[in-house]
Amino acid sequence: MYAQNHSRNSASSKAAVALLLLEANAAYGESNSSQRSFVQRVRSRQECRGQLNEVLTLEPANAAALGLLGRVEMDDGSLEQAHVLFTTSLRQDAHQPQQYTNLGYWALASERPALAQEYFQEALALDRQSAAAFCGIAHAKRQQGLFDVAYMHYRKLVELELEWPSIYSGMLVCAENLKIDRADDELVRDAVALLRREDLPHQQLGHFVASIIRHRYNLNDPDAQINLDEAADDELFVLALQKTLMPDPAVEELAGMLRRAVIAEVAGTAALREGLQTLAMALALYADRTGYALAVEDDEANLIDAINGSISAQFALGESMDDMAGSLILSAMYGALFHQEFSVQLGQWNLVDWSPGLQTLMASSYYERATDEAIKQNFDEKAEELCLDRMDVPQAWPSWAHLAYRNETSLKALMASELKLPTASLPDTLRLMVCGAESGQRALELARYLDDVEVIAVDESLANIAKATRRSQELGLNNVVFWPWSIAQRFVADGHKVHWIEIGRLPSVHMTEVSLPALASCATESGSVIHMHTAIAEQSAGDRHIRKLIQEHGLTATRANLRRLRRMVLNNRQDAIWQDLISESDFYGLGGCQDRWFRPQDTAQLEQLMAMMSNEVDWKLVKARDSDGHSLATGPVQKQLQAEALGSQVQSLMGQSLSVYFVRRR
Repeated sequence: MYAQNHSRNSASSKAAVALLLLEANAAYGESNSSQRSFVQRVRSRQECRGQLNEVLTLEPANAAALGLLGRVEMDDGSLEQAHVLFTTSLRQDAHQPQQYTNLGYWALASERPALAQEYFQEALALDRQSAAAFCGIAHAKRQQGLFDVAYMHYRKLVELELEWPSIYSGMLVCAENLKIDRADDELVRDAVALLRREDLPHQQLGHFVASIIRHRYNLNDPDAQINLDEAADDELFVLALQKTLMPDPAVEELAGMLRRAVIAEVAGTAALREGLQTLAMALALYADRTGYALAVEDDEANLIDAINGSISAQFALGESMDDMAGSLILSAMYGALFHQEFSVQLGQWNLVDWSPGLQTLMASSYYERATDEAIKQNFDEKAEELCLDRMDVPQAWPSWAHLAYRNETSLKALMASELKLPTASLPDTLRLMVCGAESGQRALELARYLDDVEVIAVDESLANIAKATRRSQELGLNNVVFWPWSIAQRFVADGHKVHWIEIGRLPSVHMTEVSLPALASCATESGSVIHMHTAIAEQSAGDRHIRKLIQEHGLTATRANLRRLRRMVLNNRQDAIWQDLISESDFYGLGGCQDRWFRPQDTAQLEQLMAMMSNEVDWKLVKARDSDGHSLATGPVQKQLQAEALGSQVQSLMGQSLSVYFVRRR
């Protein structure tokens, strides 16, 4: 009888364990679902933890439960406890590919990619079909800087039709770092696949796509023949024009040449034929993205003036939208429709009134600009734009389309796991300030992917503030605001404090009323974090030479002057002085050129801020990363910081491309 009861109880216990494990795995899956909010995912993780604790109460040596609990601990940032659980699980059962995979991801999170690769290979030795382990090897190769090898791994996973966001975001990072020496069909297919995805930041694909197109069209050969119809049918080229900015002089010339070919054909036929409409709209979107940086010859300008006059006449005659569509596309290739004389008449129609194929162009060239203009009216700084010609109003910069992919988490979780800071006394919602937010991508990513923050983003460019505000509205984010420095300074002067300050682009040399050290001192309190970078962009020999020319000749930041300066660089681009400049994405948009040359960053602001951070009585360096994202020992960095504060230029941190985090002690 005892044997029967014992057998029955044992079977019942095993059934209960099996059911709890199924429920725990389901809850863990929910905790990592991108379709659920961060709060929902945390609740699912807590539910999973509770179910696993029940399993381990019934069966303390259950290998699967120990491993899954390790995943939960790792997701919560407890890497040491996760490692203990994974290794304990393997002691119970040494033939678990999942636990070796778990250890691989633990090693990645611990910034030990070589060790991670070994664990993933162990997993694959036990299960050759493990996509998670194979993907882990790709991540490990990428972290080691072996971008070409990692890229091939990601490509294989894409071919298997896996839709994991981490695959595509990893492939994109590798693509940014590849050196392309040919344009084979596989690379073209990869680029098309990446550009088609709406969940990737296409702006980061510019160099990759430009290199492919340079080789695809043999642009290294000055006698290369370009066929207009072939370009119009080239999916990669059209997608690239629609989605990204290609920082390559030869590709820019190709776009300008094709635009000229389109307008020349229209001049001869008096019509924009259907086969060229998609290319023409793509060229218009690309020109808009560059701030209309592409060079325009006199005959093109005269023809566009005639077309714009024709559009005004069409409005006067009451012609239909469809009758004007071709002329509007041509006009938009050379200038924003919002800036044309007939722009008021365009306002009689809503965006949805236009045909679906035209809506993206109309939004970019007219409706979004109208919204941005309405946002600008809320700020006193708008008065400074009133004296500018409408063509000379600054462009929001950088140009971007989509936010980068991030795992949703909380700022408190990052402070605890990454910086090892106590968070128990922090409020439910933390206030985060981004100084120098530019056109808002970083601030919006923080607002979207951090569940416990309200973000105050500050910039000196009204165009940036307007665009970023509009994008926040489009994304449905109500936990972020974009302000000019004047409002941010009043906010801090009123006694408001922030828990985290992120230093982006430094105030320009013209912002003499702004002091980053003073703002950081007044806006923070004990426990507040300041995150900054020690490198300053826009310091090439070419930039310095152009800024000198601007000063000597008293040039103003008009579109005409910016184009002339760019043309000077492009005409002499073989000269050594321009090499660094023409490799920068900023050079390929007038907004970027205006920032670099007419609003250069004030390096003294960073020097003064670093000097303030060197005071170990008030501030503590808690983390430092290099340009590849690898953590560095803080001791040597702190010594360099102190030496620099004492006047040593040999050990200066400035220009070393470090990312440093300081916490205020008192």
